[in-house]
Amino acid sequence: MTRVYLIRHAQAEGNIYRRAQGFYPSPITAKGHRQIAALAERFRHEHIDALYSSDLLRAATTAGAITKYHDLPLQLEPRLREVDLGPWEDRPFGDLAYRYPDMMRAFNDDPDRWIVDGAETFPHLRERIRSVICEIAARHDGQTVACVSHGMAIRSLLSDIMGLASHEIHRMPHGDNTAVALLEVENGSIRIVFYNDASHLPEALSTFARQTWWKKPGAQDVNNVRFRRLDPEAHPAQYISYYEKTWRAVHGNTDGFMPQFYLQTAIRHTRAFPDAVVTIVRPNDEVVGVTELDTEREAEQGLGWICLCYVEEPYRRMQLGAQLIGHAVSVFRRLGRRAIRLCVYEGNADAIAFYEEFGFRPVGETEGVSSRLIIMEKEL
Repeated sequence: MTRVYLIRHAQAEGNIYRRAQGFYPSPITAKGHRQIAALAERFRHEHIDALYSSDLLRAATTAGAITKYHDLPLQLEPRLREVDLGPWEDRPFGDLAYRYPDMMRAFNDDPDRWIVDGAETFPHLRERIRSVICEIAARHDGQTVACVSHGMAIRSLLSDIMGLASHEIHRMPHGDNTAVALLEVENGSIRIVFYNDASHLPEALSTFARQTWWKKPGAQDVNNVRFRRLDPEAHPAQYISYYEKTWRAVHGNTDGFMPQFYLQTAIRHTRAFPDAVVTIVRPNDEVVGVTELDTEREAEQGLGWICLCYVEEPYRRMQLGAQLIGHAVSVFRRLGRRAIRLCVYEGNADAIAFYEEFGFRPVGETEGVSSRLIIMEKEL
């Protein structure tokens, strides 16, 4: 008999940007690295004979929790990967729910009905995960193994072990980032000792503590947004209104606000890149924020710039700003940029802390209209 610890990866960008990340190589977030540290302490005194991980970046990074206190080689195993989402990869969940509502419901609540051309099926995923776990267990008979994998892959395997039908998957709750399951495997038979154990995470480190989508089957997360293009040339008043709200939120007044200058700049940005200005739209079609990107500034240096990032006051602290950052990251990664930059007024401590949580760091200063601006950069 082999004991197998099956561990979900730590929080990755897709988990907070609310974007599909099957095979997508999402890196671990700042909170994710703190989760890994907590996971390392959990396993510090556990005996582990071998370590395997999905070869995707977020899983392989999480495996560092085991190697911190255990001198083991990390064996990368592609069959431990998440479900291959095909054309859904790196798409916002809010956009997928809007465009493909039936398939989105199937993905969450009856995955065998989720059929997307170019994507893996869930029956194939279950067979893939079960076969590799049994193979690893047979290779390490009588030992204890740690395997790092992914949320839907683990949930599908555990549901299969419990004998749940596809439409009964709601009986197997989602596991938090770095949640641990313990399996006993012998001669191809798998027994669950425990699952979804994230007791090593204090509430402040839990990804799920700030999300509600996983609590009720069939429920749509109202905080998952989609992005809708805004053409400032065709809708100048709408664009100026958003920029003015942003200005007031930062400065408390409109002193120094130059609407026509900012409008012409936005028009130039959208002529260069049609999705340079987008609004964020909740499932009820309510527009609650806007972001603007400059794809030309310092492009030769491998940089992309965020010029505007605004969420309406009633909807802040609901992880909508994170999804704006995710949009920028997705755009500039596709364009092959090495980093994203933005400017923040030096006195705006809340904004600085917000961007630091998403990996931005100060790299310089420049003059603004009324005070110094801090230039912050996030590596891609």
